[in-house]
Amino acid sequence: MNLLPSTISHLATAVLMALSLSWIGSQSATAQIQSQSDQTVSLNSKQPAPRPKNPVKAEPDPEKEDDFYQLISLPVPEDIILEVGGMATLPDGSLAVCTRRGEVWIVTNPSMSGSVRPTYKRFASGLHEPLGLAYKDGDIYVTQRSEVTRLRDVNGDGKADSYDKVYSWPLSGNYHEYSYGPTFLPNGNMLVTLNVGWSNSMGHGVSLAPWRGWTLELTADGKMTPFAAGMRSPAGYGMNAAGDFFYTENQGDWVGSGRISQVEKGDFLGNAESLRWTSLPGSPLSLKPQEIPNTGEPLYEVAKRVPALKAPAVWLPHGILGISTSGFLSNNTSGKFGPFANQVFVGDQGQSIVSRVDFEKVKGVYQGVVFPFREGFSSGVLRMVWGHDASMYVGMTSRGWSSTGKELFSLQRVVWTGRMPFEMKTIHAMPDGFEIEFTTPVNPELATDPASYKVTGFTYRYHATYGSPVINRAGCLIRGVVVSKDGLKARLVVDDLRLGYIHEITANGVRSETGRALLHNVGYYTLNNIPDGEKLAIAATAPKPDHAGMAMASTSSNPLVSAKSTASKAKGIVTKAGTAKELISHAAKRVTQLPSGWGKPDYTITIGTKPGLKFSPEQFQVKAGSKVRIDFNNEDDMLHNFVLVQPGAAVQVGELAMKLGLEGQEKNYIPATEKVLHHTNLLQPNTNEAIYFIAPEKPGDYTYECSVPGHFYVMQGTMKVIN
Repeated sequence: MNLLPSTISHLATAVLMALSLSWIGSQSATAQIQSQSDQTVSLNSKQPAPRPKNPVKAEPDPEKEDDFYQLISLPVPEDIILEVGGMATLPDGSLAVCTRRGEVWIVTNPSMSGSVRPTYKRFASGLHEPLGLAYKDGDIYVTQRSEVTRLRDVNGDGKADSYDKVYSWPLSGNYHEYSYGPTFLPNGNMLVTLNVGWSNSMGHGVSLAPWRGWTLELTADGKMTPFAAGMRSPAGYGMNAAGDFFYTENQGDWVGSGRISQVEKGDFLGNAESLRWTSLPGSPLSLKPQEIPNTGEPLYEVAKRVPALKAPAVWLPHGILGISTSGFLSNNTSGKFGPFANQVFVGDQGQSIVSRVDFEKVKGVYQGVVFPFREGFSSGVLRMVWGHDASMYVGMTSRGWSSTGKELFSLQRVVWTGRMPFEMKTIHAMPDGFEIEFTTPVNPELATDPASYKVTGFTYRYHATYGSPVINRAGCLIRGVVVSKDGLKARLVVDDLRLGYIHEITANGVRSETGRALLHNVGYYTLNNIPDGEKLAIAATAPKPDHAGMAMASTSSNPLVSAKSTASKAKGIVTKAGTAKELISHAAKRVTQLPSGWGKPDYTITIGTKPGLKFSPEQFQVKAGSKVRIDFNNEDDMLHNFVLVQPGAAVQVGELAMKLGLEGQEKNYIPATEKVLHHTNLLQPNTNEAIYFIAPEKPGDYTYECSVPGHFYVMQGTMKVIN
């Protein structure tokens, strides 16, 4: 994803043209242009337009993330495949980077100070896909698939001479048995997190070897204590500012969407497969898989009946703030990285983004809010660390886990420009709603208007099925808003809040006191507890009718419509003049039963999936106007659909699917657009669906894609239509 360069606003350009300034292009000129940007100039006449008596200040050009946080790519030698699995900053400012190909590299001068380029030196090799790395007391520790290994440079030549096993665990050989860490605790012990495996035949995660799906605590001398269970794919891990351990989870079986949870000894975090090993010595849990209700209730509700089950601190809405939650990095830069001290940054491998999280403890339980922060990374974000210059180093890989960033791997810096973004700095839960804190003062008139905000509550199903659509989505009435005297806080009094639910809080109508729009106008707050305290005395008011919302609700699609009812929409069949072929009506884009009168299809094409977000085959050919049956088999370990679109429309359709927001999975990520020709529903792993359609009459290359956010950029194929 290319970054858009900063541009001078059209209004400022008009001022330049009208005034014929001789100092165009200098920094001082830029400042003067901005100071005069409120002037009104007509470009359609030779004379300046008269100023109105009550001038209306023009909306400034939208600010961009790059105005505040720039991405700088580090050059990587062509002969180094730097598929980053883990990173650590060394005392001299160098970076230690382990790769999925089993190497550890030392990158010197990563900040590229002066004119010196970074240099790369291989420190170790021959490791088994290390996906985590840490530095302590002169040694580098890496977590391979089956062990934590200490790498030590004994003779000081810059290469590891000693590869010492700290502790190892068994493997079954399943490809999905990734291992992550270590994280060092204050007592010197280490925590590692272990993925469950994956069974294509069963269509869900499996724990085929002891402690798969667990966090383990290890001592430096190789002793292991089982710490917590219930992980599915715990790719991100780390400590917050208070020193508590968290991990990030990926959507899948028992995981409706990405989430972040605090992990304490004896916790069960939700994936029932890991409970197969609770009878082994040392287990802090006695739960068994069959004791976990598979009812599809919200996880928060199930946790009331299963005391060991811990609800997440923060949910990340799927397809909105990522699809493959990854690295966890606490901001300990003391303000050198902008206004977000002690908050946490969380990566996403699939959508190549970093989000921003702020936790708070309410009644002893963590909860908090997540905001968008930075998009446009060049590959799949997996790891982040701080440099000595307080810039964020981001290590990336896309092999096998394709990402929106087009590069196979990358290493980039995120650098704060020093400019203050206008953002919702954080959101706090209040006894009667929420309090939004801003980075700069707001326009009080706009900020006190309830119409400037919207609050929507929703949650996900907790079940053994892969993922979940958004459920129980409902708006929350905003009774009123009180803005602080300094303009930095807006307290929203909100009805209809629900415990355990995610609350989408938007502030589209808020502007700063200087007229700036929010860089990101939405946050998602997970409400596990409501704090005690005084409530504001604001009387309830009758809500205004939401005509747009009612219209949307009346026309929204139901993903659970049966194949029979869907096929009934295909009755509008017409006959093409001059032929005997029947055409399915335009409205029937998903026909799952053989249309009446078809007989045998002219073509039956079987489409499967392959790891790395790929279709198999990636191309097939049919004749124009022929009768086609597609048998789509989702053989992958994630959700996919098959969407046939107009030539050249794949990215446009995918971006429209992203804009479905909270309705995305409910609507199978199928946007209402003429660009979509035919489609299946969103399919669970190891399931299939057949659809029927008439091939287009116009020859050409028609793209089929998976329109799931993050997938559509790369998961594409071509249906060639010929005469």
